[in-house]
Amino acid sequence: MKKADINSVEIARLAGVSRSTVSRVINNYANVPPKTREKVMKVIQQYNYFPNASAQVLAGKRARTIGLFLIAPGHVSSDMLVNRMIVSVIEDVSAYGYYVLTHIIRDASDQETVRNVKEIFFQRRIDGGIFIGAANREPFIEELIAEGFIVGVVDQQHPEIPQSNRIVANFNNDSGMKQAVAYLTGLGHTRIGVINGDMNRLSGPTKYEGFLKAMQLCGLQVNQDWVLDGSFHEESGYEAIYSFLRKNGERPTAIIAANDSVAFGAIRALKEHGLQVPEDISVIGFDDHALSEKHHPPLTTIRVDFSDMLKQLTSILIGKIEQPTDDVKQITLECSLVVRDSCRRV
Repeated sequence: MKKADINSVEIARLAGVSRSTVSRVINNYANVPPKTREKVMKVIQQYNYFPNASAQVLAGKRARTIGLFLIAPGHVSSDMLVNRMIVSVIEDVSAYGYYVLTHIIRDASDQETVRNVKEIFFQRRIDGGIFIGAANREPFIEELIAEGFIVGVVDQQHPEIPQSNRIVANFNNDSGMKQAVAYLTGLGHTRIGVINGDMNRLSGPTKYEGFLKAMQLCGLQVNQDWVLDGSFHEESGYEAIYSFLRKNGERPTAIIAANDSVAFGAIRALKEHGLQVPEDISVIGFDDHALSEKHHPPLTTIRVDFSDMLKQLTSILIGKIEQPTDDVKQITLECSLVVRDSCRRV
């Protein structure tokens, strides 16, 4: 028999004990005589035997695996922020002795895709899941939570009746937008535009609402012609500015982008139209992307600490897996302004 084919029945035969004794040794029960334990362990080590994971799950043991699901329609290999978030989760989960099963969901409305993801949970191949890029209310995630699975979601809020098995993590977007508008106002800007993010995600509307509040606090009028639709990807920033400049209307003196990737796209479109940043128009981002400091010009932005947020989320998720509690957890991290060279005084 190949070592890879060995099972607990063969281990029991080779050790001269019952199968139940092998099971008690594997599960570290105390009622096994030391000599018997030693004999069984010697055979286990000799044949590199590992218990069947599915059988262990059926026996009520944890899979010691966290699912990491990224909802993204496009390719993510070139997105440094997404890659940093994935690596952060892997590092944090590994520190607890868990593994990570990673999957990219291209279309959260595709029934076959959703069925496959739900199957991973129901088969107990994972102990809990983390979702990045989900809409504020994603139906299949709601179903998983309703079934009692432990789920962490980035960029979401609790419903009116919060559930203890839903952990949400986001940033204080309201504060971030207030800091951005206040900084631009301090530089003398009164004509300020905004490129919105994905309005189906929590941070889309919360950032825009924060922008509106901040403009009101500073006594500034919002010009709806300068409120541009976008997403959270670089191309959306490029397309928003490209379409706006084709109209040849009055321009704002400053633009706040939904995130730094959107700002990169906006600056590229501005340059293609012969406009310089910040000489002709100031641009401020949101999140402090890894490339923001190296961008030309270096991007002024609102810094958010994704690594810290994911570390907290992972810690709470695994804590609830190992010791379920009824307390409701929500992580909200603050933001801070980082001043570089993409905004000028007017």
